[in-house]
Amino acid sequence: MDEPASSNARKHESRNPLQRALIAHFTAVLCREVAALRPRRVLELGCGEGYMLDALARAGIGAELVGVELDAGAVAHARARLGPRATIHHADVRALDPALRADCVLVLEVLEHLEQPAALLPAIAARCAPWLVASVPWEPLFRGLNLLRGRHLSRWGNHPEHHQTWSRRGFVSLLQQHFEVVRTPLVPPWTMVVARTAT
Repeated sequence: MDEPASSNARKHESRNPLQRALIAHFTAVLCREVAALRPRRVLELGCGEGYMLDALARAGIGAELVGVELDAGAVAHARARLGPRATIHHADVRALDPALRADCVLVLEVLEHLEQPAALLPAIAARCAPWLVASVPWEPLFRGLNLLRGRHLSRWGNHPEHHQTWSRRGFVSLLQQHFEVVRTPLVPPWTMVVARTAT
């Protein structure tokens, strides 16, 4: 199977040494944070081609791995990449069986692609029992790095698929509508938040 041409796949398959180093750091921090939560099940919403679930499996995270993805092509690549190590659902998170929950839910580089991300937070919170690990581009750092690379110049460095931008403080404020934020590990040029459902 050929590698998919999505922006997510291009990011993960990049040969740029700086980009590869940044993604490797992000992945290492993600694996560390997930391992610290000692989950029995990890559910990634918007898992794309399965790169992060694959990283968790390779890191020896001893949990059931489940992914949900809306794009059929990405689902096919995720299933091919992960095989029996994970279950990948082709579905919209809002249409999933309500019983599908996890003690660690991942929402990585997803919310910035949505027109109304706040409207999806209740559906995400309903899946968390109780942990959420979420990430988005850290603005304006993310756009600044794009400008330095000569990318998306007409959009001031903003990726054409990104409908939302948040500073670290702004993203924390968004999640605090439905979650208790526990920590914000440093993974520039992204903001990562570890949170639990508010009680």
